[in-house]
Amino acid sequence: MTNSPVSELTDRAREIFRLVVEGYLTDGQPVGSKVLAGDTSINLSPASIRSVLADLEGLGLLAAPHTSAGRMPTETGLRLFVDGMMQVAEPTRQERAAIEQRLTEPGPIEQALEATSSLLSDISGAAGMVMVPQREARLRQLSLVSLSPDRALAVIVGEDGQVENRVLELSVAVDPQSLEQASNYITARLAGRTLTEAAAIIRTEVASGKTALDQASQDLVQRGLAVWSEDTAQRPVLIVRGQANLLDEAALEDLERVRSLLDDLENKQSVAGLLEDAREAEATRIFIGAENRLFALSGSSVIASPYRDREGKVVGVLGVIGPTRLNYARVVPMVDFTARSLGKLIG
Repeated sequence: MTNSPVSELTDRAREIFRLVVEGYLTDGQPVGSKVLAGDTSINLSPASIRSVLADLEGLGLLAAPHTSAGRMPTETGLRLFVDGMMQVAEPTRQERAAIEQRLTEPGPIEQALEATSSLLSDISGAAGMVMVPQREARLRQLSLVSLSPDRALAVIVGEDGQVENRVLELSVAVDPQSLEQASNYITARLAGRTLTEAAAIIRTEVASGKTALDQASQDLVQRGLAVWSEDTAQRPVLIVRGQANLLDEAALEDLERVRSLLDDLENKQSVAGLLEDAREAEATRIFIGAENRLFALSGSSVIASPYRDREGKVVGVLGVIGPTRLNYARVVPMVDFTARSLGKLIG
């Protein structure tokens, strides 16, 4: 195989190579010499075209899946095309407006992340992925409301405006005064702090006896923070939508590859690890097939871009995953714009 740059190909070889790759990315099928001969930009006979195709195959840029099936790009060829020949198609004004509208619908940030994953799936015709921001929310207010003698509702409000309700099962009956005392304590003492900071303060004050809370209220405060902590830990690290898009007609010819890909997607921690590789990238990254060991067997491509909060800090990664015949020229700029749009929503 070769890592030769595009500039080392002759003009004729470069044009034929471009047509083969673009044809393959359009319909997922190998491109034959007769089809190429019908292109007005090539003034060559089928025999001459076959000679050029053979040369490109010898360079490791094209492959023939069957003897008479035409040529398709190898992973090396796709990398050469993406890095040196691809002309991206920037999103239109209507597409940008549609993306922003989908992402700014009212609701908690998790809803926006799910909408982003679905949007990426729609854009690419593959599966969309969004890595959930790994950051600790800060408390604004926590209210405890009695539901019954042994149950209370914890209403947690974060500084970002997100509201979460959790039911606490109480081991002993707690009077309304203790509920109010615990609510006031958290709001007054712990507002503006992260969960880790709040829990540390609680432990220190309880251990030193400095807290004015009675025992029942102490337990309520600790239970409330524990419920929030458990919920945060159980949130998915990765939201994947559109797996069904991977089961298209072309996939029926290669069910083992698709099955391998779907198995990989089930292991979200491993996929999140792959996306971490794109976390520090300045621009959208493209992983093609065996370039990443996780998807070496499934022969899939990943287009990933980090998204940043309003301070410019990377808080997550989003992208799409699908067969190597993804429409890179269209999907790459759409992923990039979606990442920038999502970043505007992250406080």
